[in-house]
Amino acid sequence: MTVKEYNRSVDEYADSVYRFIRADLKDEDRANDIVQDSYEKLWRHVAEIEYVVVKSWLFSTAYHAMIDIIRREKRMTSLEESNDADILFESQYTDLNEILHSALDRLPEQQRTSVLLRDYEGYSYKEIGEITGSSEAQVKINIYRGRIALKNFIGKIETVL
Repeated sequence: MTVKEYNRSVDEYADSVYRFIRADLKDEDRANDIVQDSYEKLWRHVAEIEYVVVKSWLFSTAYHAMIDIIRREKRMTSLEESNDADILFESQYTDLNEILHSALDRLPEQQRTSVLLRDYEGYSYKEIGEITGSSEAQVKINIYRGRIALKNFIGKIETVL
């Protein structure tokens, strides 16, 4: 990859990688750090990586860095018990974006990541498998289960609106 292609990858993919990581971590500073670290790693391997694979390489690198942070935090803190009352929603609430993000937060990590990559970023099942290190079949299962959980949480759209 040339320096010009590297700069083009920054222009084209940095925002997408940032949005993807921020959606999971909910922390803008850490998301920025992960994106910057991913581009630093890309720069170190710029001669070895072809431009055609740079997008999936960046998403995969950022995803694995995010997973490392999440695992490190889980070891440091104890997990809180989830309360079933938290799952209920108010029937007259109209902030659909907040409801959707609240529902996404309740999904297991693999399902949330797969749904975000598919529905928000538009990746194919194969690309998601490459990014997450899962088989294409497992990606499809994660997306299906995630969407069912989202549907069950949100309920009928008429209730939300």
